[in-house]
Amino acid sequence: MQLYNKLSAEERAKLIDEAGKDRITISFYQYFKIENPQLFRDKLFIEWNKLDVLGRTYVSYEGINAQISVPAENFNALKDQLDSISFLKDIRLNVAVEQDNKSFLKLKIKVRNKIVADGLNDDTFDVTNKGVHLSAKEFNEMLANPNTVCVDMRNHYESEIGHFEGAVTPDVDTFRDSLDIIEEDLKEHKEDKNLLMYCTGGIRCEKASAYYKHKGFKNVFQLEGGIIEYTRQVKAEGLENKFLGKNFVFDHRRAEKISDDVISNCHQCGEPCDTHTNCANEGCHLLFIQCDKCAEQMENTCSTECQEIIHLPYEEQKELRKGKHASNKIFKKGRSEKLKFQKGSSCSI
Repeated sequence: MQLYNKLSAEERAKLIDEAGKDRITISFYQYFKIENPQLFRDKLFIEWNKLDVLGRTYVSYEGINAQISVPAENFNALKDQLDSISFLKDIRLNVAVEQDNKSFLKLKIKVRNKIVADGLNDDTFDVTNKGVHLSAKEFNEMLANPNTVCVDMRNHYESEIGHFEGAVTPDVDTFRDSLDIIEEDLKEHKEDKNLLMYCTGGIRCEKASAYYKHKGFKNVFQLEGGIIEYTRQVKAEGLENKFLGKNFVFDHRRAEKISDDVISNCHQCGEPCDTHTNCANEGCHLLFIQCDKCAEQMENTCSTECQEIIHLPYEEQKELRKGKHASNKIFKKGRSEKLKFQKGSSCSI
């Protein structure tokens, strides 16, 4: 019985091209106590593999966090399958703003300790005591309130290319880094300000809102469904769009265009640009912003050092990578002294 992906990304891409069928990229999450995450994971893989689902999903004792794509013709079958699971029945599916048949090229379902790495001890506070969920219309109204502090709960490389007007964008590398920083910087306003939060699809705010209420914040609000659902509602209801730039996404698309504003710059030349790339040197793989001109000149690398490395024989490149663990300590996102126009490294609001 197949319980793991057996095709390479290249093989899968070829099959998608040959099939010639449109795929839909979606995401969803649900906090729920799962007694046996491994068993649930295996059953999910078998069901989804039959439906040609691709993507990245985390399952844990606290729930599920999924970013996947499915052939459009199988969308209803997937919905029926999810509805057959009690805690996923009628779950909101965030449909991507911009579709790409190759947003995902493998099906990966992994069992993790948590569905989002937040570094929190859930036994110390009530994770179900969440903030007030707001629709796009309500979010716009709250955003316009002078007594509101709007905070982006995403990482610096996400908010750098797009964020809501007037939002505080903590310069952090991980979600867990932002939690204590935000509390410290807003500690004088726990009772007199509206704490308004948002993230990509809502999952980070689910935990953060409960955590901040536990920490004494009286007026905590969060954007229901995150930026993805906000964009859908704005279009469907003809609302004013308050989001500037692109929404960073964790698949091969890397971003969805929400507005025509370009609020960031190429990390190498400083020209306006909001296109992320990964350094072509596999031993670096740095995520950074690079314009077309620099991409051509630098051959999609972040530095002359990496550019020289990609021209070495493959075996020499492998030797240089030997012993390097593929972690955030090696593959940093937008943090490198080689990038002249990178965002500053200060982590304070």
